[in-house]
Amino acid sequence: MSILSSLFNGQLIASDKPVLHADDRGFHYGDGIFETMLLQHGRVRFLEDHWQRMKLGCDRLNIPQPERVLLDHELSMLTRDHAAGVIKFILSRGRSERGYRPPAKVIPSRLWQLFPEPGQSAHDGITVRWCNTRLSRNPALAGIKHCNRLEQVMALAEWQDTNITEGLMLDTEGELISATMNNVFLVVEETLVTPDLRYSGIQGVMRNKVLQFADQLAIPTEQRAVRAEEVIAAQEVFLTNSIRGIQPVTWLDQQNWSVGALTTLLMQALESAS
Repeated sequence: MSILSSLFNGQLIASDKPVLHADDRGFHYGDGIFETMLLQHGRVRFLEDHWQRMKLGCDRLNIPQPERVLLDHELSMLTRDHAAGVIKFILSRGRSERGYRPPAKVIPSRLWQLFPEPGQSAHDGITVRWCNTRLSRNPALAGIKHCNRLEQVMALAEWQDTNITEGLMLDTEGELISATMNNVFLVVEETLVTPDLRYSGIQGVMRNKVLQFADQLAIPTEQRAVRAEEVIAAQEVFLTNSIRGIQPVTWLDQQNWSVGALTTLLMQALESAS
C-alpha cells in the first residue's frame, strides 16, 4: 500500500527515505505504542479517544507523552493536503545503548504515516475462522496498544483464503480475547457481551464507543470471560475497530448468522456519531 505522507520527529520526509535510527528501541524490542486512526472529511474520527488510549499506554510503559500541542501540529502537517485516509502514529521510547534496560533520559521518537482511505466496510457481513495461535496472558500489558504484535502476525499467517476476513483468537487458557485486528462482541439473550481483556487484548477505541452507544440505547452489556462455545450459541456476532467500524460476522466454520437487530442499531448509532 502506498504512503501518502510521512513525518518523523516533526519533519516531513519522502515515503521511501529510511529514517529509523539503528539503535531505536521500538525496532529492537517493540518498546513503544501505536495508534491507527481514520481520517474522514479532513478530521480524525474519535481523536480524543485515541489520545486517551495513547496516554494509557505511555503511563503503563513509563514513556514520556509528547505535548498535545506538538501532536496536533504534526497531525496537521501530515494531513494538510489530504481529507481522507488511514493514519498510523508510532511512539517509541527512542534510542539507547544495547540491552533491555531503558536509558536514564528518554527521548521518544515519533513516526507518522498517512495511507490511502480504506475500501468500503462489509456491513452485509464477513466470514471469520478460529486461529490456532493463542494469545499469552500478561495483565501488565493488557489493554494497551504496544508495538509487539507477533502473536497477531503469526495468526494472520495461518490462512491465505481471501474469502476469510478475520480470525478469532483465544488465550492460552481458552478464553476468547479478540480477532487479530478487531475486538469481538456477541449478542446473548439480548445482552451485548464482549471479553473483559483483564489478561490480554487491546482496549479498542471503537470497542469503547460501542459500549457507550449501548449504554445510550439502554442495551444491557457485560464485559466478562467468554468461551468459544458461547460464540457459536450467540444470536449475533460482530467485530469492531477504528478503521472498519462495526462489521457483522455472518459465517464461522459451519455456523451462519444474519445481520441482527442490535448490530444494525449500533451501526446506525456509529453512522450518526461519525
